[in-house]
Amino acid sequence: MAEERRTRFGAAGRLAFFPARVAARASRGPLEAAADEHLVPELSRLIDRALAQSLPEELVHSLVEHRVLERMATELAATGELDRVVEGALASPRTGELVDRVVKSDEFRRAIREVVASPEVREAVTQQASGFIEELASDIRSRARRLDDRLDRRRVAGSPFAGLAIRAAAFIVDALLIVAVFTVVSGFFAVISSIAGSLRPAWLGVLAGVGWTVVAVGYFVLFWSAAGRTPGQQLLRARVRDASGGPPSLARAVVRAFVTWLSIIPLFAGYLPVLFDRRRRGLPDLLAGTEVVYSEPDG
Repeated sequence: MAEERRTRFGAAGRLAFFPARVAARASRGPLEAAADEHLVPELSRLIDRALAQSLPEELVHSLVEHRVLERMATELAATGELDRVVEGALASPRTGELVDRVVKSDEFRRAIREVVASPEVREAVTQQASGFIEELASDIRSRARRLDDRLDRRRVAGSPFAGLAIRAAAFIVDALLIVAVFTVVSGFFAVISSIAGSLRPAWLGVLAGVGWTVVAVGYFVLFWSAAGRTPGQQLLRARVRDASGGPPSLARAVVRAFVTWLSIIPLFAGYLPVLFDRRRRGLPDLLAGTEVVYSEPDG
């Protein structure tokens, strides 16, 4: 078409249109100046007025309603461009510097301390710990009960009386707690001895042996007579009862505690009757008139 116009008008036509072209080029400068002076400020005022009203909210609502951002992210992921951008950002030294600044900042550390010290975190940690302990104890209980049934010479499965396995597991837990209590008590007396400076090493050995016996006997007597179960027996769901079905009296608890230690000395021989007795009673139960039963059904 342009070639046809050149042919039709020729040199004379181009000469005739030359003044119009010159005028258009000359007027381009004033038009741009007028746009800068009037059009641009007016457009700025219109944009400012639109942003001051509900346009941004409506725009965001429209983007969410039509899932524009999700579609863009999907398209970027499909083309692999998103992976490239993320990898480039992670590989940037600037990103590493920014992360270091954030991690080392006082605000970040204060936020971490506040989060860790929050009641919600403490409650969550407590629930996780208690749940783990309960799950572990439940597994030990189930295994110990099955082992008791296999060890029962009379082959009475599902007996309500606790056998050797449950007793042993509960005793291990109680022994650990007794060690902890004795450590605290002995540390207290060690502080007193360091202040007074009147106790000799020989006396300290005697007091340590006597103290261990007192703490152990007192531990069992207190829990048996008060609650009918020690913490270890509570964890394994077992309890001690007398003929009436309640916790043993203080006198029975004292007898049972001393006979327990006598039964342990000859390689736990005092508990051999548990394997043959109908109610799985050991020597401490026979002499104190007690028995150990499960505090909940086997399940």
